[in-house]
Amino acid sequence: MVRLSWRYDLGMRPVIQRLVPVLQLTRVTGAFAAVANVWFVIVWTRAFSEEAGTRAIGDRPLWVLLAGGAIAALGLYAFGAALNDILDAKRDRTLRPNRPLASEQISEEIAMSVVIGTLVAAILGALLLGPEAVTLTAIAAIGITIYNVAGKFVPAIGLPVLAVVYAGHMLAPNIELVFVWPVWLVMTHAMLVGGLAHVMEHRVPRLSPRAVLFAIAGWALCSAVLFWNSARHSGSSVLWPEWVPMVTLVWILVSIVFFAAMCFRRITRLGFGELAGEKVRRYGTLW
Repeated sequence: MVRLSWRYDLGMRPVIQRLVPVLQLTRVTGAFAAVANVWFVIVWTRAFSEEAGTRAIGDRPLWVLLAGGAIAALGLYAFGAALNDILDAKRDRTLRPNRPLASEQISEEIAMSVVIGTLVAAILGALLLGPEAVTLTAIAAIGITIYNVAGKFVPAIGLPVLAVVYAGHMLAPNIELVFVWPVWLVMTHAMLVGGLAHVMEHRVPRLSPRAVLFAIAGWALCSAVLFWNSARHSGSSVLWPEWVPMVTLVWILVSIVFFAAMCFRRITRLGFGELAGEKVRRYGTLW
């Protein structure tokens, strides 16, 4: 048995060595929050009769919806990570030489195949959630592309685009969601973390007061559209629906305080600089 196991390990080693760069390229280990956000909307909609939801989310088995949501979220997250590395390959050779593309652990052809494959996987996963999910997933993919191509270099545009991407991917299972506060919180969180990390990592161009105002205006517009969509489907202009337990607000506040404490602890230890900014960005993707 020991010899068989040893031979098996030797046979699997080349496969694992080929997979590791792909996993590093897609950074799927950081996609936990993306999957959790989509699952939350699915489970929340199924748990409350006041959330009408789309036809697909009401008719299909829960396990099918959860599987589709996980595939769509993982695919979209991996698509964004791989696309980012392809576009930043030249800069990474100088600043981050340990990245898979920069260190030539993986070729550009394979990286492009990963980008296309993960996007196709995201669309196929969204198909299990209904046509509305496919549309929102496509919009989120376009937003990711805009952010990676130009948005991250123009924070006044990139930060609101990032907020739209997070909101769109989370709403994919149920565009008719009434209780949108969690979506708004995730959207706001993404924009704040992106802005804070941009400043801490000393990225160019700097966040000028004008850029901050422009980003806030974009965030306010996204927030208005989000709550307008909620009111349109609920038939009420009440921001906090009566049927939502108030204890939900407590959990939201606890999560905010917990994340802020983690970031404060890291910034205190590492200082207000690039290393701490990278940690804040990483914590932000897991929140």
